[in-house]
Amino acid sequence: MTDSTLRRSFIALHLTLGIVILAESAMTLMHAMQAPAEHFHLAMLSSLEIVAALLFLLPRTMRFGGVTLVAVFATAIVAHALQGEFVASLLVYAAATLFVTVHGSAQGPSTGHAIA
Repeated sequence: MTDSTLRRSFIALHLTLGIVILAESAMTLMHAMQAPAEHFHLAMLSSLEIVAALLFLLPRTMRFGGVTLVAVFATAIVAHALQGEFVASLLVYAAATLFVTVHGSAQGPSTGHAIA
């Protein structure tokens, strides 16, 4: 695999992940707004997730957004676990977000490394 192939794949993961998280968070917020009194916590968490996903998509704020997303996912995983539920998708989102956050944005100018 060439450096450019790895770089394009990494960018695709970063953008796809950010867009999917943003879309899922928006749908969750719309659901929460149907009954705001019962789902206030869900509306607040999904609103935070939307802001974090937008920050995650921007190269300059990607790390801050990524750390915030991982914290939100960890909170949601624990909240669901306390209810006896295991939401595997949250674990996948957290792992992928952590991966992208740790390795940084590949969207900037190439530094000679595949993932800069």
